[in-house]
Amino acid sequence: MSNLEGKVIAVTGASSGIGEATARLLAARGAHVVLGARRLDRLQALVAEITAAGGSARCRALDVTDRADVEAFVTFALEHNGRLDVMVNNAGLMPLSPLAALKVEEWDRMIDVNIRGVLYGIAAGLPVMKAQGFGQFVNVSSIGGHRVSPTAAVYCATKYAVIAISDGLRQEHDDIRVTVISPGVTESELASTITDVGAAAFMEDFRRIAIPPEAIARAIAFAVAEPDDVDVNEIIVRPTASPH
Repeated sequence: MSNLEGKVIAVTGASSGIGEATARLLAARGAHVVLGARRLDRLQALVAEITAAGGSARCRALDVTDRADVEAFVTFALEHNGRLDVMVNNAGLMPLSPLAALKVEEWDRMIDVNIRGVLYGIAAGLPVMKAQGFGQFVNVSSIGGHRVSPTAAVYCATKYAVIAISDGLRQEHDDIRVTVISPGVTESELASTITDVGAAAFMEDFRRIAIPPEAIARAIAFAVAEPDDVDVNEIIVRPTASPH
């Protein structure tokens, strides 16, 4: 039996991309997945597919920018499964633009989802894990959390923040595992939120070489499946042929 078998794993941003692929893989490997995202119809379809394949899955509509909603999501996981082994803070946005474009509302939205969403996930899950005496956070950052690119200053800042928050959390708790996953260019809907014409054109070329979201799901599964005394702190996953 693997270290994934029977674990209760909550995943945010689970309606597409990395979150969806992660949900499918973890459930296929015996975990009980609890899925959250804004698009409930997609979540329900995913749950139906997972359960039809013999997996265990539940879902709840979730807005990670609403702290009360994130707490309710964790409570939902506890009510149905009795504990929370892993919280995957995956929800994210990437509406890139030059700073001079002054798309301040988009900056605010990225800060709300990419930073506050992770913090709210920690705030909801940490008391549960401390009471249990065990648990793991998997926080999804990006290669943008390691290097800054034009049009991506605010996005990269949010992903740098995810790394800083995660390392602080790790240092403060010796009974909680903390993993940062930093994907390189990955097939997803992430670039669909870009409204700046120049940034969208740049991203189209930048994302020419991409890996499937299943590659990131495998990295998450690896970190979660390690023995309880092993904490995989960070994994960077890039396309082999990518220069970025």
